[in-house]
Amino acid sequence: MTIRDEVRQLRRVPMFAKVDSARLKLICFTSDRLVFSRGEIVFEQGDTGDAVYLILSGTAEVEVETRHGPLHVADVGPNKTVGEISVLCELPRTATVRATSELVTLRLDQEQFMRLVEDYPDVAVEILREMAMRLDVALQVAGRTPPGRGGAPRS
Repeated sequence: MTIRDEVRQLRRVPMFAKVDSARLKLICFTSDRLVFSRGEIVFEQGDTGDAVYLILSGTAEVEVETRHGPLHVADVGPNKTVGEISVLCELPRTATVRATSELVTLRLDQEQFMRLVEDYPDVAVEILREMAMRLDVALQVAGRTPPGRGGAPRS
């Protein structure tokens, strides 16, 4: 995949939609491209949140360890990001992310990601939207709210 292809792919991610092309190229040049095999862990719940991962291709599952054992909360695929919560909130990872197929990611380190959020307020708004939707899904999975009730606002 060329830098041009990666920039095009970043444009498909809502949080990057309004970021200028030069900045997207910089992100591609300065990010680490990582490939995970099926079953390989991207990060584990409790790890230090030092980066955000943008999925370029493949799929992964998100699990949260509970007192009753692991709870599958989501499947993620291309153009999705994982790891923002711990980076933004300076908290340990809130979930474990495991590749369910070959997974190709761009790894944006914490400093790079936070600079992006500071320079582009639209990025922050999109992250908040995504986090609200994830909360809504997590609450539904936990059986705390019926679908479409509570959590993320509906437009």
